[in-house]
Amino acid sequence: MQLNHAQKEAVAHKEGPCMVLAGPGSGKTLTIAKRIEYLIMNYKVRPEEILVLTFTKYAAKSMKQRFAKVMKQQASAVTFGTFHGVYYGILKWAYRLTSANLLTEEERKNLLTGIVSKTDWGEDEELLREEDFLKNLSEEIGNVKNHRYNIETYEAKQYGENRFRDIYTAYEKEKKRLHKLDFEDMLLECSLLFESRPDILAKWQKRFPYILVDEFQDINRVQYDVLRMLAGENANLFVVGDDDQSIYGFRGASPGIMQQFMKDYPQAKQILLDVNYRSTAHIVNGALRVITNNKNRFLKKIKAEQKADLTVHVQEVRDPFEESRYILDRIRETLKSGIQYEEIAVLYRTAAEARVMAETLMEHQIPFQMKEHLYNIYEHFIGQDIKSYLHLAEGIVTRKDLLRIANRPNRYISRDSMRSDRADYESLRKYYQNKKWMQDRIDQLEWDMKMIAGKSPYAAIQYIRKRVGYDAFLKEYAAYRRLCTEELFEVLDEIQERAKAYATIPEWFAHIEQYEENLWENSRKTQKEGICMLTMHGAKGLEYDTVFILGANEGSMPYRRAVMQDETEEERRLFYVAMTRAKRQLVISYVKEKNGKDCSPSRFVKELFL
Repeated sequence: MQLNHAQKEAVAHKEGPCMVLAGPGSGKTLTIAKRIEYLIMNYKVRPEEILVLTFTKYAAKSMKQRFAKVMKQQASAVTFGTFHGVYYGILKWAYRLTSANLLTEEERKNLLTGIVSKTDWGEDEELLREEDFLKNLSEEIGNVKNHRYNIETYEAKQYGENRFRDIYTAYEKEKKRLHKLDFEDMLLECSLLFESRPDILAKWQKRFPYILVDEFQDINRVQYDVLRMLAGENANLFVVGDDDQSIYGFRGASPGIMQQFMKDYPQAKQILLDVNYRSTAHIVNGALRVITNNKNRFLKKIKAEQKADLTVHVQEVRDPFEESRYILDRIRETLKSGIQYEEIAVLYRTAAEARVMAETLMEHQIPFQMKEHLYNIYEHFIGQDIKSYLHLAEGIVTRKDLLRIANRPNRYISRDSMRSDRADYESLRKYYQNKKWMQDRIDQLEWDMKMIAGKSPYAAIQYIRKRVGYDAFLKEYAAYRRLCTEELFEVLDEIQERAKAYATIPEWFAHIEQYEENLWENSRKTQKEGICMLTMHGAKGLEYDTVFILGANEGSMPYRRAVMQDETEEERRLFYVAMTRAKRQLVISYVKEKNGKDCSPSRFVKELFL
């Protein structure tokens, strides 16, 4: 590929800071590789003085391979690495660290489990088994570190200020006792090292007088602080990124840092790579109509190299089931035209929204691969609760099921009353033989189970929700855990809606067994061939001939949690990233109804036509 004028200007930039705004498909990887070549061949910079930073090992490896291809030789002398890898390398050198000093994900999980078990949440065993609970807690701790927030004034999202502060403090104390560093410490400790040891900083400034950064829009505050210290007064910083593709706010990334760069380095040159070589004009222009609604961004005009062919198609469908069948039909049409499975992608906002589509592809034996784990809705604690209720309704009374639902809603039944292996209604009555009001509660539970027996699964779940009081329990649980009530009810609504297809409870259980078997079989194959199904976040950096974006509805795009302007703008950037993965064909669909509730199309879909 021949370099265009903007790429040549970027490649030949002289010493000093430079920001390259690189739109989607604008050839930034080639530009960076040619820039390194130019430094070596024209400015006679020694390769070992050049540091190239990016965010993933895969990206660093790809960049190194691209440079080797440009130079027609191995690029071993130039250092290509991730922020975490390079910063940790500096710490290893300074403190003589080994791999034993790194906290593994499993160790981090166990550490947090032990700390949480000592709080008032410790009595809730189900809570500690919830995969998302510890994952979200870990992410929140990482968020504090990546932004360099003061823990004394930080307001936690879901855990309550004091409780989160206590957990965070205990976590840091225990980690220090074990002489361990976690993932975020690789960045934070490097920053503290440079701030306290100017002699060590000077050594590394001399080691790397030329620094290039790829995907600069993904940088967080700590990474940027260390980068600025490394660059020093010479500031030979060549950063490449696109603020319109900044989608990792939960990791501390912010497009504001790109704007801060121009304030920190007012002498910096700004170059726009304004040609998209990937997508057709219809896709590029449609994506631009959406992203221009963001206020916090660099203004840019991007033009497409490819001529327009197919227009961006927006499809309204009745519900997720009709949506999956519609996409299936379009996939078959695309395959008939000669496009390979791997050149087709189905994108969605969260993995939960992929369930119906995945079932449809499995049912019709269309091979697909998933980057993220397809979460089994029946493994969600709500799914487990409903299964336990229906087991009891079928007369299968076990200690496990009784333990699970005894206090969902709260019936004040103690765990001690179910200590023995034989736990049933009679054993509970015997335990509470001197408490008439508890006997009444147990009688009511048994009566409710008899009332459910013989009902269809849909009617049984409705009875559990309204008559037994499970909906009220979920509201209380969400308040206690500071969770989004709407998200919990969405899970329950989906389970109930799916149950409509089955006449009896045994049929429903047979469906679940088959569904789980299909999921296991699909994951066991670990397919690397087939339709690519992945979240919008997972699609970053990839490209496909044909892209389907499903579930383009309000509440999903933008996600319901995005209420502030900066949050909504990040959601719009995520939609922009999804659109610009398509090279030739882009199809966007939205539903009118989901789980029996009316839905409206995403505002981003509406912006396509403004």
